[in-house]
Amino acid sequence: MRNPLSDKIVQIPPSGIRKFFDIVNEMEGAISLGVGEPDFDTPWHVREEGIYSLEKGRTFYTSNAGLKPLKDEISHYLKRRCDVSYDPDHEILVTVGGSEAIDIALRAMLNPGDEVLIPQPSYVSYLPCTVLADGVPVIIELEEKDRFRLTPEKLLEKITDKTKILILPFPNNPTGAIMEKEDLEKIAKIVIEKDLFVISDEIYSELTYTDRHVTIAALPGMKERTVLINGFSKAYAMTGWRLGYAAAPEIILKQMLKIHQYAIMCAPTTSQYAAVDAMKNGDQDVAAMRESYNQRRRYLLHAFEEMNISCFEPQGAFYTFPNIKRFGMTSDEFATRLLKEEKVAVVPGTAFGDCGEGFLRISYAYSLDSLKKALGRIKRFVDRLDGKA
Repeated sequence: MRNPLSDKIVQIPPSGIRKFFDIVNEMEGAISLGVGEPDFDTPWHVREEGIYSLEKGRTFYTSNAGLKPLKDEISHYLKRRCDVSYDPDHEILVTVGGSEAIDIALRAMLNPGDEVLIPQPSYVSYLPCTVLADGVPVIIELEEKDRFRLTPEKLLEKITDKTKILILPFPNNPTGAIMEKEDLEKIAKIVIEKDLFVISDEIYSELTYTDRHVTIAALPGMKERTVLINGFSKAYAMTGWRLGYAAAPEIILKQMLKIHQYAIMCAPTTSQYAAVDAMKNGDQDVAAMRESYNQRRRYLLHAFEEMNISCFEPQGAFYTFPNIKRFGMTSDEFATRLLKEEKVAVVPGTAFGDCGEGFLRISYAYSLDSLKKALGRIKRFVDRLDGKA
């Protein structure tokens, strides 16, 4: 029998995040600090709207691009929060999570051999989605000394005449790094000069702890070059509702919609009705969750300081990215031993790119009680490594 599999798919490794979770699920008494998912329930008024839509029998397909009221709300949201205007009828597409939007943006824009610049450490999907779209991933290694921000120098180093797209993953998973307006202005200047396009993944835009998030799409000359991707999973604790969106120039969105039509049809109807309410009435819920995350963020940073573990201060998302190089172990070795000896699961930094070596991703999307218990176990482990126990 001939080989039923695609060589391209076989060569793509599975996600490095899953390995530890599979072990945790079968380990009694284990605590996981690895999941990138809010520990809050979806706000009740949002769930209620979803329930109401089911009670009313709204179980039909929506239009391919999404419910008109939802696209209108997304347009209003982007104007009031990001100061950028999008036509809801031609420049906004509702997708099955932000992940689908990333995938179809790359497929709509790339020709075979086009290069895509991917700053790492970053979300695990960018590289495989680029490969699946016949693009060539080019990695830009971000560094702790730059606060894990993309610098103009690092960007210019990697641009060639084949470069077409820059992925901008900020606020960043796994580091918690952000890009401020001045940082983005320098990047935008290069993007325009070199005639590039940007896919800006802003799924954590509501979770910033200093200033309000700034989108590169709002800068002069950038809206027509940017696919802005966001969603409901992180800000509104709606991970399982599987809902995201893309806002982009009509010329790009039209082709993204075509792929979406054939591959997906439309995003889940119930989720779309619930999301209308989230956008209309969810600002207070988001603010309360953000304040809680901020409290946990500060707690983790203090705990690492007490353990003499160096940790860059994250200013976005809900992750810390502590540096464990002083222990002389790889990230994978440290995470494996921590899980076996203390039953605490964290994600090795290498799951997010080779330059994540020497770091761990530790999520604070958990209750303060769970974090205190887990950090107590980590301290015990670190004390043993330091010869204190």
